[in-house]
Amino acid sequence: MNTLSNFAIGAALLGAALTVGQAAHAAPGGTVAFLMPDHASTRYEQHDFPGFKAEMAKLCPDCKVLYQNANADASQQQQQFNSVISQGAKVIVLDPVDSTAAASLVHMAQSQGIKVIAYDRPVPSTPADYYVSFDNEEIGKSIAQSLVQHLKESGVAAAKGGVLEVNGSPTDAAAGLIKKGIHEGLEGSGFKTLAEYDTPEWAPPKAQQWVSGQITRFSTQIVGVVAANDGTAGGTIAAFKAAGVNPVPPVTGNDATLAGLQLIIAGDQYNTILKPSEIVAGAAAKVAVSFLSGQTPKGETTLYKTPTQLFKPAVITAKNLKAEVVDKGFASGKDLCTGRYADGCKKLGIAN
Repeated sequence: MNTLSNFAIGAALLGAALTVGQAAHAAPGGTVAFLMPDHASTRYEQHDFPGFKAEMAKLCPDCKVLYQNANADASQQQQQFNSVISQGAKVIVLDPVDSTAAASLVHMAQSQGIKVIAYDRPVPSTPADYYVSFDNEEIGKSIAQSLVQHLKESGVAAAKGGVLEVNGSPTDAAAGLIKKGIHEGLEGSGFKTLAEYDTPEWAPPKAQQWVSGQITRFSTQIVGVVAANDGTAGGTIAAFKAAGVNPVPPVTGNDATLAGLQLIIAGDQYNTILKPSEIVAGAAAKVAVSFLSGQTPKGETTLYKTPTQLFKPAVITAKNLKAEVVDKGFASGKDLCTGRYADGCKKLGIAN
């Protein structure tokens, strides 16, 4: 199983600093937009934007930062994109609702000399000026391999049944990369995929509804579920509980949200991915300031013909949650160990 020791976030951050930090120290003023895709995941409001805003304030105190969230509406995001251009944005950090539709936005901005940084989700059909993200394909592969290892260590025979796969939004290219990684992680495991589903808008209620149908269809054949993020994992777990399934088969996740971590503490969710979004947001800010300074930051690699900076994910389970999440300050016992999660925290040695 891949853990934080395998994927050193600090080293990845250092790599980002070496790639773009040199150009970011002499920043002029300017307007930068930070456009996020939805409210279904709490990370954008709680981590991504605060991280971006803080790094921009440090690197470019005279810069103006515009923030908008499209609430999973591609048309609304287009309006927001037009709005920030009219407000003088010279760099736009874009996490697209619809990765295909975003191509026209990139073209429009670039035709006016505006730089576009694809953030978290790539724009596959046209090159942005830069792409910064966690390694989404590695995320999918890691959570799937972690689940497979857990099933085998638990003595679950592959012949007993198979897994469900709850993917992310079909309009999100990053979800497609996670899905590809999941397929790689399951390949050759011996566990067949009973069924899979692309969850519109990453909406947990839609994941729950689909999983409910699969429980009726496959019943005890379901030995585990690879869910692509903590929201779809929560919907999945709710479906099993509503069906009276106890214990719930192991379910994966991604994003290390407070809710996801609490479900792991309660024993309902098996794993998640720790990817402190502030790190990627900070890297995006460095790239933005480099562009404002008239420089062209280089990527560590190229993805979709776009200079790219990818950060490595870390798998979190109950075994390393305290050491890698709580002890390292990514979440506190005070926030995690509320109500029904207090007993689980005691078992894991997490102090409230």
